[in-house]
Amino acid sequence: MTKAMAVRLLALWCGWQAAAASAGYGDLPAARALVDELVEERGLDRDHLLQVMASAERQERILEAMSRPAERVKPWYEYRQIFLNEQRVTEGLAFYRTHEATFRRVQAELGVPPEIVLAILGVETSYGRITGSYRVLDALATLAFDYPRRSSYFSKELKNYLILTAEQQLDPLAMQGSYAGAMGYGQFMPSSYRSYAIDFDADGRIDIWNNPVDGIGSVANYLRRHGWRSGEGVVVPAAASAEVPEAWFGLGLVPKRRVDELKVGGLRARAPLEDETLVTPVRLELEEGYEYWLGLHNFYVITRYNHSAMYAMSVYQLSQRLAAGLVQ
Repeated sequence: MTKAMAVRLLALWCGWQAAAASAGYGDLPAARALVDELVEERGLDRDHLLQVMASAERQERILEAMSRPAERVKPWYEYRQIFLNEQRVTEGLAFYRTHEATFRRVQAELGVPPEIVLAILGVETSYGRITGSYRVLDALATLAFDYPRRSSYFSKELKNYLILTAEQQLDPLAMQGSYAGAMGYGQFMPSSYRSYAIDFDADGRIDIWNNPVDGIGSVANYLRRHGWRSGEGVVVPAAASAEVPEAWFGLGLVPKRRVDELKVGGLRARAPLEDETLVTPVRLELEEGYEYWLGLHNFYVITRYNHSAMYAMSVYQLSQRLAAGLVQ
């Protein structure tokens, strides 16, 4: 094959790839099956849905990003640096002062501490400053139809997205979010939006993209609905002996180990806890060695937002820095 022929073949292949990407998902059997469900279950317009599916574009960058989330590829001592820095604290305090009345309502009406909600907004979107630049439709369609490992989950989220845009009279081609299809101030997936987003300013519309009051209230409502216990702590620092069983740190996030059981095994709380308290043992990697924590019920509630102990610990530690700044 001559060099000229190779160049022509490469150009043809690239053109075919571009055409395939721009063709959308309108003719894909799985997409048509999803449209059938929405027509039969919700009475949505078939032609409109098919046009939407045909407009959805596969995003290769999304598939690449899904293969390397920070929680999986970074140790704790690197992961925490993303969120626990002076800029995140300074911006958070400024955001709080702008919306102080809303955060006070959150505390009074929903029972969630302002610093926890503020920290989640800080970790998720830098307080609404970085909410994602992908079309939500493209993200969810790409992951529903071209990411087999989690196709079932993202197909359900795509379905929820099309329902919510119909319910809220939103343009499904216009909404933007993260590479995983998360949206707005609190980065809600469509199913979470439909279940937990609230009209916190009572203007008759739920808007987590542009309305910080709804964004703040919706995050607090999410935590409340997942069982946040007002007045209780989040985590307690712990000390470990060399004999602590390795298996204790790989049993999930649900608090189901008694404090006295852990104490016998060499993991002791550094703050007062009742022996019968159920906790989650947490071990986080430092540059040298580990640090240990006992996650309480509210720690588990934070992990319902993102199923990662490192995520929950980042939220907690950022919240503590923010709380310290709020009292100054």
